[in-house]
Amino acid sequence: MKDRKEYIGRVSSNKMMKTVVVAIDRTVKHPRYKKYLKRTRHLKAHDETNACNVGDLVKVIETRPLSAQKRWVVLDVLRRAKEL
Repeated sequence: MKDRKEYIGRVSSNKMMKTVVVAIDRTVKHPRYKKYLKRTRHLKAHDETNACNVGDLVKVIETRPLSAQKRWVVLDVLRRAKEL
């Protein structure tokens, strides 16, 4: 069986029902100027219990297509966001 991809990212939106938007940040080195750039990828992930809040650090795992844009599931909440 093929291994599923896993990413760790921060929840940037939880306004949809049972869905969160997770921002995956990575740094890449520019090939010519050697400067490090930040690249962000946004994934829509399924959150069955609506347990995630904005700012939480979560682990997402790849799954079958759940809707037109959802292909990820929240596996675990690693760290909660600080309350204001």
